[in-house]
Amino acid sequence: MDVQQQIRETVTQNPVVLFMKGTAQFPQCGFSARVVQILKACGVTNLVTVNVLADEAIRQGIKDYANWPTIPQLYINGEFVGGCDIVSEMYASGEIQKLLEPIVQAS
Repeated sequence: MDVQQQIRETVTQNPVVLFMKGTAQFPQCGFSARVVQILKACGVTNLVTVNVLADEAIRQGIKDYANWPTIPQLYINGEFVGGCDIVSEMYASGEIQKLLEPIVQAS
């Protein structure tokens, strides 16, 4: 399976996926930690994280997949949402909570 196919399967088979540096339990970058905090504050319990530091092919592949140069990258229901700044802005406006509400209620 190639990297793009692996990424596609990960984001389409899980409702909330975060490609990040480190893990949810041990983020290795402040931006990744911030997105994890926001998702927890929204009540997300079924977060799937992918540590891009563990696999260089995934680290580069996810940038190509979304055509987005930075990490973290958040996907909700298979759709690319954005990185830390976008997720933070959406959280401040209440937009991310609305996106996540059906997922949180279903879990």
